[in-house]
Amino acid sequence: MKNRSTNNRTRWIKVIAFINGIAAIFHLLFWIAAFIKLPAITSTKNIADQINLSTTYGFGIADFLWSVPLLIIGSIGLWKKTGIGWLAALLANSLYWYSLTVVIIRDLFSNSISPGTILFLPFALASFWISYFLWKSRSVFLNKEK
Repeated sequence: MKNRSTNNRTRWIKVIAFINGIAAIFHLLFWIAAFIKLPAITSTKNIADQINLSTTYGFGIADFLWSVPLLIIGSIGLWKKTGIGWLAALLANSLYWYSLTVVIIRDLFSNSISPGTILFLPFALASFWISYFLWKSRSVFLNKEK
């Protein structure tokens, strides 16, 4: 019975590693496309547009600095069952809670749903279960249970 439970847990860890890898690729492609398509912040004189563009650029830069590396490290590390992979995946998935809360509130108040919300909302919703599952499975990574 315990062996079956361990095999099931290992299977879910690999699924999460795959999801995190896909998320990293989506983040990279989304922000590369956005940075190519978005106008420069200084191209508009309207202060509200400048603030909106600055916020969008800020999220993109933060994703490149934090989300993408954590998702990649988490994906590879979960696959190999390393402690650093577990930590990176936990951090990457909890980042969705903050960033998507900001984006959803912005979208609701502006009566507009952004492409990023549509693309990343499934990952954000999954991140609640993923974070819970990773926390419950911490002994696999921290105690080197194989």
